[in-house]
Amino acid sequence: MTQTIAPRVRILVLLLLAATGLLLAGAGPASAHAALTGSDPQQGVVVDKAPTQVSLTFSEKVAMSDDSLRVLDPKGKRVDTGKPSEVSGTTYAVPLHSGLPDGTYTVTYQVVSEDSHPVAGAYTFSVGAPSKTTVSASGPTAGGGVVGWLYGFGRYVSYAGFIVMVGGAAFVLACWQRGSGVRALQRLVVSGWLALTSATLLLLLLRGSYTSSGKLGDIFDLNLLGQVLQTKTGASMVSRLLLLAAAALFIAVLFGAYDKREDQEKRDLTFGLSIGGTVVAAGLAASWAMAEHASTGLQTGIAMPVDVVHLLAVAAWLGGLTALLVTLYRADTPIERSAVRRFSRLAFGSVLTLVATGTYQSWRQLGSWSAFTDTTYGRLLLVKIGLVTLLVGIAWISRRWTARLGEGVAAEVHPTEADTTEADAAELEKEPVRASAAASGGEGDSKRAAQLARQQAAVDTARQRRQRDADPDRFGLRRSVLAEAGVAVVLLAVTTVLTQTEPGRTEEEAKAATSSSSSSATSSSGALTLDMAFDTGGEDGKGLVRIDLDPARVGANEMHVYVERPNGRGFDVPEVKVSFTLESQDIGPLPVVPDHITTGHWSANGIQLPVAGDWKIAVTVRTSDIDQTTVSKNAQIG
Repeated sequence: MTQTIAPRVRILVLLLLAATGLLLAGAGPASAHAALTGSDPQQGVVVDKAPTQVSLTFSEKVAMSDDSLRVLDPKGKRVDTGKPSEVSGTTYAVPLHSGLPDGTYTVTYQVVSEDSHPVAGAYTFSVGAPSKTTVSASGPTAGGGVVGWLYGFGRYVSYAGFIVMVGGAAFVLACWQRGSGVRALQRLVVSGWLALTSATLLLLLLRGSYTSSGKLGDIFDLNLLGQVLQTKTGASMVSRLLLLAAAALFIAVLFGAYDKREDQEKRDLTFGLSIGGTVVAAGLAASWAMAEHASTGLQTGIAMPVDVVHLLAVAAWLGGLTALLVTLYRADTPIERSAVRRFSRLAFGSVLTLVATGTYQSWRQLGSWSAFTDTTYGRLLLVKIGLVTLLVGIAWISRRWTARLGEGVAAEVHPTEADTTEADAAELEKEPVRASAAASGGEGDSKRAAQLARQQAAVDTARQRRQRDADPDRFGLRRSVLAEAGVAVVLLAVTTVLTQTEPGRTEEEAKAATSSSSSSATSSSGALTLDMAFDTGGEDGKGLVRIDLDPARVGANEMHVYVERPNGRGFDVPEVKVSFTLESQDIGPLPVVPDHITTGHWSANGIQLPVAGDWKIAVTVRTSDIDQTTVSKNAQIG
């Protein structure tokens, strides 16, 4: 039975790893976690006078280098001077050369958000009038290409290594202390340590290229590495490596001296290892929490400890599950039902913790119910919730197998000769004869005796494995735990992609800012027309005033005012005055007295509107010496 199961296990693992690879490959470049929410000049706008600087506003603070913000003329030459600087809060600006000629200019930016992910993009604006440009406005691709793929793979390996190392050690200390002497568990935990250490070193080397050029050749650039070490993310990785040195000492004690201690010494050592292991594991989890999603946005003082607890609960559940799977399939020593039950209780507590912390994280990152379906982060989160639900369902089946497991546990743990097969019994009967012959045969026979002893040990091991595999309840538990582990592999892949995806709250803010910018650009591209009915209250005091403003954007504008009677004919009133007020910026009223052109028609040129926004346009109409009124409407002017 074992021989037929092993190939299936290998095939299943390969399929799961392939699915994981597809998930990681499909993730593409890391999504921007800081959204561009505003710019000056705005995207697509045409300004009369060349600006002296370009400023960008993000949804959160970002880290900038000397080349993070660039402005290119139509021929692709840089027209920015100096270094980008923080203007206020989340707004950053770069100065421009004076006297820029007319044409279309391209603004490109590549920064690093507070949660460690690269953000890149580009847009255009024009001075005087739009022109052809040789510059692509698609902007650089942050976190893409081979370097981006390697970085995503390294993140997955680092999470997997952390879960296996911490969860495996917790399984031994909290559930099955006899497992400290089991080779398969020792190799599992050490493999987790090696995976986390090597992945962290890889991420540290890749980081500089990942957030800047994206070139493989820059991986070993010492200047980039030095810059990375000065960032929050670089410091967190260095801290992780130092904590892994302490973890190596913990593993050496757990699988070295621990199993050889007497009962009282073992109890004392268990307490010390539990405290020390918890501190090291929490520190490793904090190395992610302090540099990623939890470190930015709302309630960071609460979010970071919650994230640490969430990661520890994941490790205790999924890492312990991996340890149980290895024990059921690879360990020569059968695991007792009591140990499986202890892990079942540990897993149940971990699930409750995950539900509580995951609910808080979801609220914090999404911000609204609609974000579940309207954002990439929300849809991935729904997939993750579905996988967790499936995992809990399979775990419930595992608990049922655990309840049925071995009324004959004692026989499993201490097999007797009565449990051997007939072939084993026949083999054992021959051993005294062989041993006697070996004793009288000299050096050659002593080698034969050693060989027979090894064969006897192999027979005993095979007998124990056959007995272990013959238990239908244990076989059922093995299958259900294998299914849990398979779902857990995919769940970890989805979680890794989720950590590289823009939070739903930020994505919705970016969509709103883009919509507002698009609306402003639309209003700036053509004339604005407003119709307002008026009634001065006197005789012949009713009519309609129409305002035409062209091009309705920041800078100089041309205005035409038409006054009509109720029957649509031109109305020559004694006086018409117009004013512009931007209440949000406390600008105005800016008065304009148009010139009379012809019957019912007034005009004014060169009306300067300094700032884009929702302007209030008020028109005062006087129909007699004493009868006048003021009517107004608001309009978006870019």
